[in-house]
Amino acid sequence: MAAFNLGSPTCIKSPCDLEDMRAWVDHELDSITSPATRSVVETVCDSMADFVQFPARAILLWNGCDRIPPKGSRQKYHKYPDEIRQRAKESKVTLDSRPNGPAIAAFLLAGGRRPNRIGSSNAWSVHHLYSGKYPYLNRDSTTHAQKLGRHFSQSAGVVAAQPIADAICDEFPFFSWLLRAEAFRLFGYDPDGVFSGEQDDFGFVPDRSCEVIFVEKRRVI
Repeated sequence: MAAFNLGSPTCIKSPCDLEDMRAWVDHELDSITSPATRSVVETVCDSMADFVQFPARAILLWNGCDRIPPKGSRQKYHKYPDEIRQRAKESKVTLDSRPNGPAIAAFLLAGGRRPNRIGSSNAWSVHHLYSGKYPYLNRDSTTHAQKLGRHFSQSAGVVAAQPIADAICDEFPFFSWLLRAEAFRLFGYDPDGVFSGEQDDFGFVPDRSCEVIFVEKRRVI
């Protein structure tokens, strides 16, 4: 398996301001030196609904499922438990056995919408907000959802991103943190403990919660 490319020479410039995210975004935009690039990024930030789709609710599809391939394999493919297959059938959601399939299924079962692209036959990408990239200020690491069974298929941590927005997520740290702040506002999801002082085992603040559809049983050795 190829290593995740998580390094970045840049990070956010100041702490997120949940009381005035617009002012915070403007401050972060000042670091973009190209006027044309800044204009594009600012447009995406100002018209978020045209570029990013959040799910309607928080669902952990499969507690214990991750994207770490088995030893000797380059990819991990998934065989869904009967409980998930039944839930998907009832909701008319097609399950995909490929590596990111459980995250996509969680997003769709949680009421998320994946618009079709206009330049290909694919739908918008399902993007993990916590991808192991862009730690918060003065921190060495951030949640890597694909490696963690309590976060990989968590709908609160994924969005459908239009290709331009998907690229911006990978290029500008503040845009990723803008989306993470929105996930906190919508669902109380804060796996890094940045926006709140206390989180449960699934990364949610105490007065919020998520539905867990399936829990993988631990093997007894």
